[in-house]
Amino acid sequence: MFPLPAANFDTIILGAGAAGLMCAIEAGKRGRRVVVLDRAEKIGKKILISGGGRCNFTNLHCTPANFLSANPHFCKSALARYTPADFIALVEKHNIPYHEKTLGQLFCDRSARDIVHLLEQECEAAGVRIVPNAHIREVHRSTNFAVQTEDSKFEAPALVVATGGLSIPKMGATPLGYTLAKQFGLKIVDTCPALVPFTFSDQDRKNYCDLTGLSADVIASTGGANFREKMLITHRGLSGPAVLQISSYWQPNTSITIDLAPGADITRDLRAGPSGRNLTALKTRLREILAQRFADRWADLHIPKSWTNHSLEEWERTAHAWQVTPSGTEGFEKAEVTAGGVDTNELSARTMESRKVPGLFFIGEVVDVTGHLGGFNFQWAWASGYAAGQAL
Repeated sequence: MFPLPAANFDTIILGAGAAGLMCAIEAGKRGRRVVVLDRAEKIGKKILISGGGRCNFTNLHCTPANFLSANPHFCKSALARYTPADFIALVEKHNIPYHEKTLGQLFCDRSARDIVHLLEQECEAAGVRIVPNAHIREVHRSTNFAVQTEDSKFEAPALVVATGGLSIPKMGATPLGYTLAKQFGLKIVDTCPALVPFTFSDQDRKNYCDLTGLSADVIASTGGANFREKMLITHRGLSGPAVLQISSYWQPNTSITIDLAPGADITRDLRAGPSGRNLTALKTRLREILAQRFADRWADLHIPKSWTNHSLEEWERTAHAWQVTPSGTEGFEKAEVTAGGVDTNELSARTMESRKVPGLFFIGEVVDVTGHLGGFNFQWAWASGYAAGQAL
């Protein structure tokens, strides 16, 4: 049974994920009476599965350049006012052990549950009320915002939409946030899966998918962006950090370029002398860089036209610029985040409040701000939630 009548709230927050809970905490600290409604039975479900269950909760090297948006400047204000150091201080306040992996990524030593517990404790200390299993039927506004669930009605002068995107529908993702934005007259930047594995064309699937599980250190490029990390061959196509990163920049029916041997000159020894110029020697060199089965397969599918230096140089260029045209992606089911969302031109960069509808805020993934892989999307959640919480 919920202990407070609806009229006693200053703010209703829809969504008990990272952004919504951070917003609730900050608003609660400032004396605001806050209720958080979430359709799940427990808070922070996506937090719990993030980072392989250890929650990559931020990144030490977070800058605005790590984010995609139709307006690349929008995220600057929030990110500057709530930094990775601020969230690290909160983690340390709760004595949560953590470690840095590669590229500034910070993970919990134990479990993502530590982060959820931190948020729960902070909400409790700030007097925030959390209502799980709240299935929203209707939202409207007269004097206040009114949210009707299956069995209750909540009213408040401010409404914060922190409902997330469309990624991982099995965890409860819905289009509610975009529906509400449209209802109140806000524009939406087209959404698509981001940080998502690619699927191969039929021919590439035949050529490579029996190599499932093999990985390589590569540079993946498209649309002017490039990332050097691991690439993984899957039973349907390509994944791994490099591929997930570049997927956010990929446009359908275009190719990605993969450097299979960053910084290496694979054919140098072959070009240096007249002997040993054959496929066996080429495979031997390629095996020094790629897993043997992958090296052999790729060499068999890309045999030099001849064994002259010119042909070997041409082959070398191909190995550093393998063109792959994905048939598509694994979709929202496998996407870590949703690109696109509520148009940032509709929102104040400082407060995340709608420019058209006073008291209406959008934060987190539902907004057209998408981070790179590696803790950046969590930092956007914390920062945008903090910005709104300070404005309520």
